[in-house]
Amino acid sequence: MNRKIQYVMLAVSCLAGQAIAQSPTDMHSGLPPVKGWTISPQVEVFDGENLFERINGAAPAFLENNFQEMTSMVYTRGNDYITIQAYRHATPEDAFGMYASERSPDMEFYPGIGGEAQGDEYGLFFFSGSVYVKMSASSKSNEITSTFKAIAKGLAAKIDASASYPEIFKSFPKEGQLPHTQSYIPQNYIGHEFLKSAYTLDYNLNGLKFQLFVIDGKTREGAEKILSDYFGFTRQPLNFAEGNLRAEDRYNGNIPIAWKGRYLIGAFRESGEDFSKDIYSFLNRFN
Repeated sequence: MNRKIQYVMLAVSCLAGQAIAQSPTDMHSGLPPVKGWTISPQVEVFDGENLFERINGAAPAFLENNFQEMTSMVYTRGNDYITIQAYRHATPEDAFGMYASERSPDMEFYPGIGGEAQGDEYGLFFFSGSVYVKMSASSKSNEITSTFKAIAKGLAAKIDASASYPEIFKSFPKEGQLPHTQSYIPQNYIGHEFLKSAYTLDYNLNGLKFQLFVIDGKTREGAEKILSDYFGFTRQPLNFAEGNLRAEDRYNGNIPIAWKGRYLIGAFRESGEDFSKDIYSFLNRFN
């Protein structure tokens, strides 16, 4: 059944020093007070069935990142308003992945807000816990930008005061990393349905540009099943063993992969150029 947009009248309470749950009511309660601005008691809630009514063509991308519900809240000051859209996802990885998919090199990064935040004079965006937050205003000014930051910092801390990138990125090789390129692809990585939950990071290693990806099979058997599906697709022999492998992908070129227990560590270049011989030692630095 299609759920109608919910309008909820809520009292604002100030919660300090601890993370809050991520329900619409608690999200609204976590909005910090800002001098001169009023937090509207009206809240709109959208789920997977009616999200398109608010964001239209952008909805499929959120659904692919395991979207659960969106809470829309508003600050007002005379004719000015600031809208906060808080998208709750199934996991922190999904929220991070959605944020990363909309990250822009044209925006400024703001330290100290959630796991990562960026914005410009038109808006501010961050992830914290299982929530991806998008903020926008009816007008632009330095004062509005400062207000964005104050609201974002307060709300992010209430959702998850220790928000950060997924832990697995600490195991990626440090040399050659391109900053702010970490991402999480929940499904269909490089167009294959069997390549799911891929953590990616872009590199420039002495002029060699590529994307390193890690897929966590959860168990050795899980990783082996993914490789079996991949090698079945590429029509390669299935008598492989742990170590350095190469998927002869007719759509993406030859993909070097290091199989280490539950993990598949690989490298992808959009050009499809074969660079397997140059990269295995680097892939095996993942630890």
